[in-house]
Amino acid sequence: MQTLRQIDSFQIGMDASLKDALRLIDKNKSGIVFCVDSDMRLRGALTDGDIRRRALDRDEFSLTDRVSGLMNSQVVSISFTSDQGSIRHLFSPRIRLIPLLDDLGRIVAIARDSQSSVKLGNFHIGPDEDVFVIAEIGNNHNGSVIRAEEMIDEAARSGASAVKFQMRDLDCLFGKGWEARKPESDLGSQYVLELLVKFNLPKYDLFRLFDYSYKRKILPLCTAWDEKSVEALEEYGIEGFKIASADLTNHSLLTRVSKTGRPLIISTGMATEAEIIESVGILNDSGTSFVLLHCNSSYPPDTKDLNLRYIDRLKEIGRCPVGYSGHELSWQIPIGAVVLGSSVIEKHLTLDRTLEGNDHKVSLLPDELASMCKAIKEVRVALGSKNPRSLTQGEMLNRETLAKSLCAARDLPRGYTLNAGDIIVISPGKGLQPNKMNQLIGKITTRPMDKFDEFFDSDISGARVGRALRYKFARPWGIPVRYHDIRQLIPDSADPPDVIEFHMSHSDLELDPNDYVSKCRNTSLIVHAPELFANDHLIDLASESLEHRTKSLSEVARVIDCTRSLCEFFPDSEKPRIILNAGGWSTTEELPVTEKGSRYAILAEQIHKLEAHDVEILIQTMPPYPWHFGGRSFHNLFVAPDEIVSFCSLNRTRICLDISHSVLACNSLGMKLDTFIAEVGTFVGHLHLSDAKGLDGEGLQVGEGEIDFCKMFGALERFSPKASFIPEVWQGHKNAGEGFWIALSRLEKAFLQSQVGC
Repeated sequence: MQTLRQIDSFQIGMDASLKDALRLIDKNKSGIVFCVDSDMRLRGALTDGDIRRRALDRDEFSLTDRVSGLMNSQVVSISFTSDQGSIRHLFSPRIRLIPLLDDLGRIVAIARDSQSSVKLGNFHIGPDEDVFVIAEIGNNHNGSVIRAEEMIDEAARSGASAVKFQMRDLDCLFGKGWEARKPESDLGSQYVLELLVKFNLPKYDLFRLFDYSYKRKILPLCTAWDEKSVEALEEYGIEGFKIASADLTNHSLLTRVSKTGRPLIISTGMATEAEIIESVGILNDSGTSFVLLHCNSSYPPDTKDLNLRYIDRLKEIGRCPVGYSGHELSWQIPIGAVVLGSSVIEKHLTLDRTLEGNDHKVSLLPDELASMCKAIKEVRVALGSKNPRSLTQGEMLNRETLAKSLCAARDLPRGYTLNAGDIIVISPGKGLQPNKMNQLIGKITTRPMDKFDEFFDSDISGARVGRALRYKFARPWGIPVRYHDIRQLIPDSADPPDVIEFHMSHSDLELDPNDYVSKCRNTSLIVHAPELFANDHLIDLASESLEHRTKSLSEVARVIDCTRSLCEFFPDSEKPRIILNAGGWSTTEELPVTEKGSRYAILAEQIHKLEAHDVEILIQTMPPYPWHFGGRSFHNLFVAPDEIVSFCSLNRTRICLDISHSVLACNSLGMKLDTFIAEVGTFVGHLHLSDAKGLDGEGLQVGEGEIDFCKMFGALERFSPKASFIPEVWQGHKNAGEGFWIALSRLEKAFLQSQVGC
């Protein structure tokens, strides 16, 4: 059991909104808030499930509704003075949190039956959080504050979450008069004592190092070896304590540290399971937050003795977050510990393994620590979750290319009842997957079909989404087309949109537009340049390779020539615009910040070489991790808004703001979309609109990602009020542009909502 004394995120006033309640629930990560009156007395409880059920059961539902209208007034609670056994008796599979009340009915603490996560400083430690990496400096500074500061610098550069030191009061630890007894010590103790006398830093030096750690934006922790050191660290305000394996059975020290109210990280080396269980009982009775670290306290241990699978057993014993403290000679073993569920990894750090002291030889060098931190982040992301499997963007791209579709085996009229002989399975996978065959048989066709035309979901449901005659946007809108589908998407009999954006493949540049395009009045022309050209050449005008950027420059020149040939079909268009993914990508890792400036300079030089006086080149904003035909890359240019503004200002250029791409960039950079729009808005010449999710989920259908399009339109109206747009949802052109028309309908609804306030 754990007693939480920091309870602000668990309490909410009865007059607060359901939206406010959800914010607190998201913050406390426990699925519940307790409702209090104006005198702070407990009146009820509200869970995220309560809110979800209300939303599903009622047509009229608003997140602005008051908490008091939905809260459950029957709350299990108990007096704060109750004994631990009485509190534990109230827990059940349904009740995991119990408010502890004072005599006036006010919440003074909350009892929790297990610890799903532990808050340490600004970090949350738990199975659903980033791995908390501790760089153990210990006494590897060898008594030098300057060396210790250098080690803090290296730990911060490596990506570690915290640095850890050790504090000992030798009189308290060894008893007064230890100097006189030193010659009598056995060899091992004598060796340790000599090192401590030589390298032990006084508390004022340690406090100075803690302050320096905060300055370097890395959390300082410290192992307290005795009660006097606990007092000193408590006085400093250390945010968490480490308990060494040697003190796991030191119940008086555990009790003293628990009274500080700070979370504990406790190593379990040198201990039997019975001793671990006994100490966990003491910690639970104290109500403190703690993390258990699996550890073998040999220096170094034999690999066969590491027994990483015991991490699972620690989870059962502690019912708390667990981790691994390693003294082996490599950094790869902790990766296995992460796979097995470790939320904390602790490894010793040194600047030189040849220095005096036993810990140096089992410590990581700075480059090794950095490699470990990077690998841990990659593995933690790769572990994902147990949520139902969904396709990644790369898989969707490759599924379309490599999978198969249900297609018409022959020409079929409208109104025809399908049988098995009318359907064949062929590549590519643009339409219904073959497993939908039985659902399609017996359906009536809603359109005439040519042989090899794909079937779609609408052929099963019977629903058809058609093109709207007009939309109520306060800016020019359009759709993307290819030569081969322009007449299907925009029949000659229909009024054309304000903008037509041709999405070109490199082979399209060889075609004669007269075979596909009719004259369009009152319509603006935009051409989206290909990214990929013959022989797997990806456009990169910022490449350091002269050969690659020269080839890229010649291909972009071809796009400009093609755009000129299309101008005769758009006599009322202003200067035609060309959307360009200009380059700056890398395949294995992001470019260092120091290299970006030179790449931007190369790009600017190439852009000025183009003979483009009669067209406008708009460089598209990019996501941090673009998908290049089924494989993920790293993009480095036109991702961050400050870099975009700098380039556009210096080179008098504008951009195509791809909202989906830039939301992914915002998620990576930790910023809000409206802030991004505010920064780059002046330079926006055109917009691509689609939804997005996470770090690489781009091009999603509007409403199927995480973008608030109402707020987006509000920001665009302030900072880019005249920019045209198209919906660029992935595979929107399929089934006669069904995806585009759905997107435009949803975007129109969001735009109209933005006019009256989101």
